[in-house]
Amino acid sequence: MDSVSVFMLLVALPVYDALASKSSCGERYLMLPAFLKSSRALMHLVAMASLLFAAMGANAELREIDWLELMPAEDLALLENMPEVEHQGDGPALLPDEIMTGRVVPEMENVTGRIPGFVVPLKTTEDMRILEFFLVPYYGACIHVPPPPPNQIIHVKYPEGFTIEALYDPIWVEGTVMIQRTENDIGTSSYAISADAVSPYEQY
Repeated sequence: MDSVSVFMLLVALPVYDALASKSSCGERYLMLPAFLKSSRALMHLVAMASLLFAAMGANAELREIDWLELMPAEDLALLENMPEVEHQGDGPALLPDEIMTGRVVPEMENVTGRIPGFVVPLKTTEDMRILEFFLVPYYGACIHVPPPPPNQIIHVKYPEGFTIEALYDPIWVEGTVMIQRTENDIGTSSYAISADAVSPYEQY
């Protein structure tokens, strides 16, 4: 199995559990398969996604932004130090309230580069060109499963718009990161990008 297939398997797993559980984005926990139902496993999921994206795009000229760069050290420490919980049945893994406050990494302000992720549409044209969206590190976030922490969501505006065949297709977003909080019924983001370019994810 190649790295792309492994990545798609990892990011798709939360979706199947969430569909069965009929979860909503208003809740503050993630519905994950049994072996991912812990905060540490969630962090590993995001880390694995970042590593695989990085490995497949290692030759790019633009700086590639890692999703975990957007999470401050205290949030990472909270996830790492949470005790493992025995999960039975389909119960969710609760995330610490502190993590859901959306703390940011000040050094990421005005960082220019590109970051891979998945699209959660917020504003589209009549012909379904996407003008505004949340970028998230794994497929299904905010749609089939509750949202990740706000510092793992980026609010992106791209006035010229783009189309995508399916929401499970990853994309590249190029631009400059801003620390800017956005809240709506779908989720809350701690960062924003006014995109210079949006393109399908491809291995470089």
